[in-house]
Amino acid sequence: MFWVALSLQVRNDAALFVESYNCMASHLAKTYFLKIKHQKFCLYKSILYFYNLKRFFMTKLNTGDKAPDFSGITQSGKTIKLADFKGKKLILYFYPKDNTSGCTAEACSLRDSYEYFLQHGYEVAGISTDSVASHQKFTEKYSLPFNLIADTDKKIVEDYGVWGEKKFMGKTYMGTNRTTFIIDENGIIENIIEKVDTKNHAQQITSKN
Repeated sequence: MFWVALSLQVRNDAALFVESYNCMASHLAKTYFLKIKHQKFCLYKSILYFYNLKRFFMTKLNTGDKAPDFSGITQSGKTIKLADFKGKKLILYFYPKDNTSGCTAEACSLRDSYEYFLQHGYEVAGISTDSVASHQKFTEKYSLPFNLIADTDKKIVEDYGVWGEKKFMGKTYMGTNRTTFIIDENGIIENIIEKVDTKNHAQQITSKN
C-alpha cells in the first residue's frame, strides 16, 4: 500500500508540476508578446517623433527663398530637375495621392487652365510619393498635359518641408501636406499656397499672382 500511495503522490506532484510549468510558460509568453507589442508601439512613436523633430528644426520655406533643387522621374520615365525650368515660372504642386477625389479635382483644375498658364510663361509640375506607374495611369485617365514626378524616396517632399504627420478619422500617419509653390524664372519662391482649394486651384493661383 505504501508503494501505491507513493506512486499516486508522485503522479499528482508530476501533474501539478506540469500544470504549473504550462501556466508559467503561458504567462511568460503573454508577457513577452505584450513587451514586443509595446516595443513596436514605442518604435512607431519614436519614428513619428523623429520626423516631427526633423520637420520642426528644418528651415521652413518662405516667399523670397531660393527653391531647393530637385531631380525626379516623371510618368514618361524622363528625368527632370528644377534647372530645366530656368527662364520660366513654375507651378510646383505637392499632393498626397493619385486618383483620390481631392487630388483628381486639383489636377483637373490645373489641366483645364494649362494653356492659360503656358501663355503667361508658367509651366506646371506635380509631385507625390506615388510610383511612376501610378502617375502614368493617372495622367492617361485624366489626360493631364503636365509632368508628375514620382518622389518614392520622399527626398523632394522632405526638402520642401511638406512631408509630416497627418490625422484622419482619429488615426495619425505620415504623409504629404498639400502645398503649391510658385517659383519665378530665377528659382526664387514667389508664392506659397498651403490652403489649397482643390476644385478651383487654377483660379486660386491666378488670383494670387
